[in-house]
Amino acid sequence: MAILIDVAGILGAASLLYAYAMLSMSKMSGAGLTYQVINLWGAAALMVNSAYHFAWPSAVLNLIWCGVGVLALTRIIAARPWKRRQTSGGRPG
Repeated sequence: MAILIDVAGILGAASLLYAYAMLSMSKMSGAGLTYQVINLWGAAALMVNSAYHFAWPSAVLNLIWCGVGVLALTRIIAARPWKRRQTSGGRPG
């Protein structure tokens, strides 16, 4: 189990670094869904890793980071225009 937690931590850190690098090089938008998903995944993985190793300051930081990510994703998804299927009589067909 410890190896799995460590791998998750390494992948989480790599994800955060990747997202930050892409944002810094203008290859990805900070307001975009992709950036926010990568960021949330990285923070969640590091939060689990930090809590497992009793690194509470880092775990709390990443918990807050996850909260910010969830809020950002919620706003992005809520702002998306959803298209409804045009069906006859309101029934799929």
